[in-house]
Amino acid sequence: MEKSSIIFLEVPNSLKDEINFKIDPSVLLPVELKPGEEKLDPEKLSWEMILSGMLRIISEPGITDVPAGWIDYYRGFVLAAKPEIFHEFSAAAIVKARNGEFGMALEISAVLEALFPFSPGVLLNKALFLEDKAAALEKNGHSAEKENQEALEAYEAAMSQKPLLPDTLFNAGFFFLRRKDFKRAEECFSAYISAGEDLEEAGIPEEKIEQAKNISRDIKNQGLDDPVLKEAHDCISRGSDEAGLLKIREFIERHPKVWNGWFILGWALRKLGRYGDGLEAFRKAMELGRPSGAGGGDIRNEIAICLMETGDFSGARKELEHALREDPENTKIISNLGVLAQKSGNPEEAAAFFRTVLELDPDDPLANFYHERGN
Repeated sequence: MEKSSIIFLEVPNSLKDEINFKIDPSVLLPVELKPGEEKLDPEKLSWEMILSGMLRIISEPGITDVPAGWIDYYRGFVLAAKPEIFHEFSAAAIVKARNGEFGMALEISAVLEALFPFSPGVLLNKALFLEDKAAALEKNGHSAEKENQEALEAYEAAMSQKPLLPDTLFNAGFFFLRRKDFKRAEECFSAYISAGEDLEEAGIPEEKIEQAKNISRDIKNQGLDDPVLKEAHDCISRGSDEAGLLKIREFIERHPKVWNGWFILGWALRKLGRYGDGLEAFRKAMELGRPSGAGGGDIRNEIAICLMETGDFSGARKELEHALREDPENTKIISNLGVLAQKSGNPEEAAAFFRTVLELDPDDPLANFYHERGN
């Protein structure tokens, strides 16, 4: 998208009395023009255009060469003109993120971060937006390494602030859970529990404390904080499947009742083309994980892939349909139904599945491949 031009001008006499802020006439004011415009129509000048220009300069370092002192002046100016900007922009960013408009949510977050440097709340929201974006990408079968790394950095920054928001620890705990870094997740939840004990009058919900206690206890009881589990996951994530296989077997020897270990074992075996062995591992993960409902959709999807590769198309379809009932908009599952239909000799049904995937995620590589090939 084309960026609007910014020009500078002296404070117009007609606007001097319209804002409760001590005007410094030596500081030129930035004005953001409308897209495509290069000159300013004086009759259309407004504080909104000036504030928009200030926000651009504050949040986009290097966009213009202005004295360093002017940035602080612009920051104070904006906060005086819009004292509710923190709440207004935060609410707007949250709505954008909920609607899947992560790029816009992060742009708004960048403006807030520039206006309120090192604000724990701004940094936490930024981390949540990046985490949600990464989760959406991964759910649709895309790589999210960059987004996960940026989310990690945002969480680290938020957790380094004083005072530390307890919600930062709570949300960071779930982030590390999703990244299979159970040791750090347990550390975050334990710190959150301690914060709840120290801040009983601060309004930390008792149910969240109980949730943190349950997760922390489960991690310890199941040995999920064993560093070998994360080492195995990281090895397989970066393609070192044989090394990951050795490490996950080491974990399972110590913790044979933990479904996560069997799932990672199946993942490594499936990636190595050992579909029969992978199937056994995934079924063991299902047996251990289903009492609590843990990982059901992902396990069934992996079981279906192994069944498909070993020629059991009927069994694969049953697993995928069950998984889709649990997660109706999971494009990985829908894509695999399309692949299964293609392998079963039903190109029209396959095309319908891939069209559904593209409606949910126009950039899905697998659906695009089959869609283009079908055309």
